[in-house]
Amino acid sequence: MRTVYDEADDILTIHLNDKTIVKEVSQDWNTHISYAADGSIVEVVVLDAQKNGAWPLVKTHAA
Repeated sequence: MRTVYDEADDILTIHLNDKTIVKEVSQDWNTHISYAADGSIVEVVVLDAQKNGAWPLVKTHAA
């Protein structure tokens, strides 16, 4: 798994494997999922990731 965050465009990409993408589906305006031929998820892309609370993936909290 590889996670890439583009700060300039606020786009989070979670790349799960290296299979060839054969289908891409928009779940809503800012969440897009790419699938391999066997139906497994290859990649998830989240637009406006930080704005919508998807980035950072792990938030730190003050004690």
